[in-house]
Amino acid sequence: MHSRWRAALLAVAVAAMAAVVSACGGRGGGPLGTEYEYEEDLAIRLDGSATLVINASVPALVALRGLPLNTALNTRADELRTQLRSLYSSEHTRVGRISSWARRGRRFVGVHLVVDDIRALTGVAPLSWATYDLRQEGEQFVFRQTLSKPSSPGPLTAGLTGDEVVAFRLHIPARIRFQNSRYLEKDESRPAARGNIVTWEQRLRERLQGKPIAYAEDRTPDVMEARMDRQSILYRTLWLFGIAFVAAMLVIAALIWLTMRRGGKPEGAAG
Repeated sequence: MHSRWRAALLAVAVAAMAAVVSACGGRGGGPLGTEYEYEEDLAIRLDGSATLVINASVPALVALRGLPLNTALNTRADELRTQLRSLYSSEHTRVGRISSWARRGRRFVGVHLVVDDIRALTGVAPLSWATYDLRQEGEQFVFRQTLSKPSSPGPLTAGLTGDEVVAFRLHIPARIRFQNSRYLEKDESRPAARGNIVTWEQRLRERLQGKPIAYAEDRTPDVMEARMDRQSILYRTLWLFGIAFVAAMLVIAALIWLTMRRGGKPEGAAG
């Protein structure tokens, strides 16, 4: 009887812990997901403030934005960080951590930015190829990012072929009601991840040519757009996490109590 109880409680514990992991899990894709040569990861708030992380190879930054950076793999990390901090700094942005690593024979960097108003991002030189907008329209908030063709691209170096993937990821604090991302290799609408994450992807050569990145149905294909509810999903997520965590703790406590109760049974006690 005790074995059956333990098996049932263990199954509940596994389910509860799975809910906890799902509630606090990271972004989609996993460690074996798509490798991006250039990626903008933008997390916005409904007041217009945002954090932006640019993860890119140095050769891709040179090719897409024409930045005056040394593409050699053995470039000094401190020298590279100083250059990037100067390039991404402005009166409206605060540059945080700048990381560096190597992959596929190329130097990659991660630049963390904080901005009080996403509209000011276009004033940052490496981000001037885009305009950003967030406004309320009726019962929804609408985000739009318009990309233009790189004005002064650099050459493809360090083994770049043009087949590499660039991406623009958007994290939204409310449930998405419309978005126009599409699959990489076909012009079909791509669903949002977990209800509030959208990713637009494109081949490097297509971005250099200024080809449309968004799914075109009845809207301008050059504009990445997402419409969301006015109500944040943060509180709902916290409630779900709290419920899952409490359930897991109760199950674990029950398992411990049953184990101790059986372990304390007198040896002479017989049925």
